[in-house]
Amino acid sequence: MQILALTLDLDDTLWPVLPALERADQAVDAWLRQHHPEVARAWPITAMRELRARVAAERLDLAHDFTTQRQLTLQQAFAACGVAAAPIEALWEIYFAARNCVELYPDSLPALERITARWPLASLTNGNADLQRIGIHAHFAHQVCARDSGVAKPDPRIFLVAAERLGVAPQQILHVGDDPAMDMAGARDAGLRTAWINRDARPWPPELGPPPELDLRDMTALVDWLEAQAPAAKGR
Repeated sequence: MQILALTLDLDDTLWPVLPALERADQAVDAWLRQHHPEVARAWPITAMRELRARVAAERLDLAHDFTTQRQLTLQQAFAACGVAAAPIEALWEIYFAARNCVELYPDSLPALERITARWPLASLTNGNADLQRIGIHAHFAHQVCARDSGVAKPDPRIFLVAAERLGVAPQQILHVGDDPAMDMAGARDAGLRTAWINRDARPWPPELGPPPELDLRDMTALVDWLEAQAPAAKGR
C-alpha cells in the first residue's frame, strides 16, 4: 500500500540527544551554584538525576510529561533546602534552551528537505524538543508530543493522534524512529508501517515481536527507499 505521509521521532533519530541533556543539566547546576549554592551543594547533578528518577517512579500519572516531572524535581530539591519559592520558570528556561541546542546528524536536514518536498510529515516525540528553537519547524506539517496528547509512545493512541492530524489512514503512514520498543513496536501495534533508523547496526530484539519493515543506516537511506518506491509521487 502506498505511503502517503510520515511520522518521525526526533531525539536520537535526527540528532544525538545525550550531549544536549548533559549540557542542560550542567547549565542548571551552574546557575544554582551562582544563585543558590546551598541547593547546588545538596543536589549536585547526580543527586538531582536520582531525585528526578524517584519523582518519575512515584508519579506514574506523569509518565507522558517530562516537563512537569523536571519541574517537580526542582520544587522538591528547593523545598528540601528550606526554600519555599523555587525559581522554577527561570530554571526551566535555562534547561529548555540548553536541551534544544542540538547538533543534527549530517544526513538529517538534507533528508528532511527531500521528504517534505513530496510527503507531509509529523513529528512524534515523548520528549521536550522544540522544533522552533532548533530551527526545523518549517519541515513539519504537524507536531505531536506526549505531553499535549496525554499518552506517550509506545501507546498506540499517540500514533493514532498523529494519523488523525495528518488525515491519513495508519496503514498508509510510515513511522520513522530509532527506538525498537517506543517507535517500532508502538507504531506497529497502531497499524503504521515502520522504518528503524539503526545507525549502530544493532540486532533486532526478538522479544519485541516481528522486526520493522525497514532497517536503515540513516535518514539518507530512508529517503532513497521512499523515492524508489514512489518515483511519481507529487508534493502535497
